[in-house]
Amino acid sequence: MWREMKTRELAATAAVLLAFAVPAAAQDDGMPQGKRPTVSRDAPPSSNATVTLINLLVKQGTLSEEQAAVLVKQADDEAYVARQATRDAAAKAEGAEKKATSAADATSPPGTKRVTYVPEIVKKQLREEIRAEVMDRAHKENWASPGKYPEWAQRIRFYGDIRARYEGDYFPAGSGPLQNYNAINTGNPFLEENTNAPLNPYFPPSYNTTQDRNRFRFRARLGADVDLFDGFSAGLRIATGESSSPVSTNQTFGGNGGNFSKYAVWLDRAFIKYQPMQDFVASVGRFDNPFWSPTDLVWYKDIGFDGFAIQAKQEVAEGFTPFFVGGAFPVFNTDLNAGLNTIDLSGPIKSASRDKWLFGAQGGLGATFDPETNLTLAVAYYDFTNVRGRLSSPCIVYAASDACDTDLLRPPFAQKGNTYMQLRNIPVILPLNAKDTGTLNYQYYGLASDFRPIVASAQLDFAQFNPIHVILDAEYIWNTAFDRAAVASVAVNNKGSTTDGSASVYNGGNQGWLARMTVGNKEIKHLWDWNAHVGYKYLESDAMVDAFVDSDFGLGGTNLKGYFIGGNVGLGENIWGSVRWMSANNIAGLPYKVDIVQLDLNARF
Repeated sequence: MWREMKTRELAATAAVLLAFAVPAAAQDDGMPQGKRPTVSRDAPPSSNATVTLINLLVKQGTLSEEQAAVLVKQADDEAYVARQATRDAAAKAEGAEKKATSAADATSPPGTKRVTYVPEIVKKQLREEIRAEVMDRAHKENWASPGKYPEWAQRIRFYGDIRARYEGDYFPAGSGPLQNYNAINTGNPFLEENTNAPLNPYFPPSYNTTQDRNRFRFRARLGADVDLFDGFSAGLRIATGESSSPVSTNQTFGGNGGNFSKYAVWLDRAFIKYQPMQDFVASVGRFDNPFWSPTDLVWYKDIGFDGFAIQAKQEVAEGFTPFFVGGAFPVFNTDLNAGLNTIDLSGPIKSASRDKWLFGAQGGLGATFDPETNLTLAVAYYDFTNVRGRLSSPCIVYAASDACDTDLLRPPFAQKGNTYMQLRNIPVILPLNAKDTGTLNYQYYGLASDFRPIVASAQLDFAQFNPIHVILDAEYIWNTAFDRAAVASVAVNNKGSTTDGSASVYNGGNQGWLARMTVGNKEIKHLWDWNAHVGYKYLESDAMVDAFVDSDFGLGGTNLKGYFIGGNVGLGENIWGSVRWMSANNIAGLPYKVDIVQLDLNARF
């Protein structure tokens, strides 16, 4: 082994000595072979030191141009000879190294391992390069920085909030019973009186309108937003709730069976967003309300929308920014196996699809007149398709489990206030004998009106006393698809007596409005931040689908009018208390009154 290493070392040393044995003039000057530098009194400095010196001597008159040309030729010839000698020496050194290696291989025993010698300076350089590369990657991924998360984890932002609430519901004397159509439509049909069942011993399900209630409730939500790449992001949120209601995430303490039973958690948000620029967003999944709504007249403030939406805005002049929102949202999708249990010779009968959709578009303008005055205006149009009920084809019903072909048009969720109609056309078939009941009038109920509302919204914000704001909000809704005569002909509720009390007539409506003034901090974030508000709300029975409006005022729904007042105060960083009083009365139909007080403790993170 020692002889092998010594032979290779001598060969390498010989190659280096031969390579540097030529004089400086023999180095390649980078010029094409056969082309020589010219010599003249006016020649510029040359990169070749010998030619530059000769040119200088010519300028000083020490040499003539002819003498200089002879010297240049001689130097060029000597350089050519030196270059050839260098090439020959390099070739010989390479051959000697190969022979030395072959000789070492021949004398080495089998299995000998050869290690290439690396100088210490090269080892040091390699160590520094590897260390720099590893540290660069460590800093990018943050696994070498104590207390920092990896890069992928920094793109995830968690957030959440918790609210504890006391709620008192007080019913003044004089409220009448209100039929709970949602309980019927989400359960078994109700047996209405007919020729074969003249005396139903049971009342239909109804809302409480006489007994005061005290409830302690809470709400908890936890979400995450994730930045992906190139403008894409995603989000998830889970929330509490007593049911899958779209307008409440409240959970009553002692509910769900009581005895400290655990509470359900629901998937409240799940979406993907694409935002290639600051002023454009496209969303798909279940996300926040994309439409600008300064009040809760039309939409519950925390409602989630399923479907697809785009939002865009563009400043066209200083302080003036038009915006647009549009989207399509499935409200109900027919079950894959929905069908009738009717006896038919051709086999089982499946129901036609009764899919329900919401299409919406909104245009608006944000205007900043000065740093202390902002105005926002918007007009929206919404089209709810296939939500109105229709009378079925003649349907033979002998039991509550029988189905008819328009049953799917009943609302899958409702609050209260909308006008309803019977969905089933059940002909009377008398019993054939004492054991036979004949047909029975088991009914489901559908909405009596179509809904295509136009909504005008406005907000004026005065900040002359910053951080104190004075904010005026207003909103108006008009259901353009409402046909009073058609609704009145099929309505089973929202009826009032005539002035002489001789008949019961439909007295619902299709309009609504809300006005509110807020004074104080625009947001409650810090200790002693505060604001207070007062307002009035008027929402007729069929101005809007009652399933999606505020669930607090009047205990939820439409066909309500009344005032509200409330305030908030900061108790610390992101902790605040709230108080609100709401007094609501029915507009049409049977009398209904409720006063509600809410005391909240809120925290967010």
